[in-house]
Amino acid sequence: MSINRSTSEGLFEKAKTYFPGGVNSPVRAFKSVGGAPLFMKKGAGAMIWDEDDNEFIDFCCSWGPLVLGHRNENIFQAVMSAMDKGTSFGAPTKLESELAELILSNNPFIEKMRFVSSGTEAVMSAIRLARGYTGKDKILKFEGCYHGHLDATLVSAGSGLATLGTSSSAGVPEILAKQTLVLPLNDIEALRKCFNEHSNELASVIIEPIPANNGLLLQEKTFLQELRSLCTEYKVLLHFDEVISGFRVSFTGAAGLYNIKPDIITYGKIIGGGLPVGAFGASSEIMALISPEGPVYQAGTLSGNPVAMAAGIAQLTECAKPGFYEDQEERTLYFVNAINQHAKNKGFDFQIVTIGSIFWLSFDGKTTVRESARINADMTLFKKLFSALLDRGIYIGPSGYEVGFISQAHTKEILDIAIVKFCAGMDEVM
Repeated sequence: MSINRSTSEGLFEKAKTYFPGGVNSPVRAFKSVGGAPLFMKKGAGAMIWDEDDNEFIDFCCSWGPLVLGHRNENIFQAVMSAMDKGTSFGAPTKLESELAELILSNNPFIEKMRFVSSGTEAVMSAIRLARGYTGKDKILKFEGCYHGHLDATLVSAGSGLATLGTSSSAGVPEILAKQTLVLPLNDIEALRKCFNEHSNELASVIIEPIPANNGLLLQEKTFLQELRSLCTEYKVLLHFDEVISGFRVSFTGAAGLYNIKPDIITYGKIIGGGLPVGAFGASSEIMALISPEGPVYQAGTLSGNPVAMAAGIAQLTECAKPGFYEDQEERTLYFVNAINQHAKNKGFDFQIVTIGSIFWLSFDGKTTVRESARINADMTLFKKLFSALLDRGIYIGPSGYEVGFISQAHTKEILDIAIVKFCAGMDEVM
């Protein structure tokens, strides 16, 4: 029996009179899964409730930043304390330095940083910084990696291996798209050829070291190591976009997990504990080019917002505790392995792929997918499973290309309930 969505349906109809598609971010519209999107009312721990009072175990976790779960008490108290003193000043506060010290003292890969308000803003600023530092204009990105909605990265590959980008969104001028080269992931031969031909034009190479916006495209470490080596040899900056993986797979993200030092790192929403925060960081030498110290301009009234900084301090203090990430991975594997074993016992062509506390549903039985072109584009089974899980009180992101997340609030007791519901949903649709 389908859940009652009548209140959400009414709210959606009203929202469509105010917002394009009725939403303020496209994937929320449920276009790929059908029906009206659920309008959420509240969350606590691993649970969320919609406006129709349906209860769900939440594996979306606001697309990743809620690594401690919903309404974590320490974060809540920190936010309330900060708000009691004021919500925004447009001036420095000591909270900015406290959060930066917490991050930098536990991160050997960057020496200075700047807070912004989103991952997209962090990437935009980091690309400008790379161009300012190197004096070169072009960047290289990889097919299947997402870096926010800025013009420079909303591009897709043309014909051939290393091609000038073509805009993948209306409103992106082709002249800007052509400043971005695009390569397939995990292709060392194509990578070497690109550097040999274009390195004199390249300011930076941007990559999600753990691509998690278009499936979970786990790269071979040798590919990332070769990328680091080529960037060093040809004097091109290596930019790790860790908006998803940073503070999620380890405190130092994929850079720490793989022990590869990029030149620039961008972080996103997980820093804010549920509030809007992003950041970019690099060596002191590179960061010295950022205004007011240097000629690369970047600014933001809400950058380092005290309420967001307080939430970030509360969240990352917990994340920095010994054993936090080991416990996260252990519970994630507990959940994933149980479902994968059920799928194997039933003969389903299905696997959950995982790294750290991130997971992704693969519907063609592949345990590892390294390139976006190899993802099974038929999302019929995902659409059916999404509906079956929703009816059973399990909420995942409403797109087969999106990943799921485990939070600290997902105890084994909650995961046991989710495993039963998940397996029952698979039995229904597969």
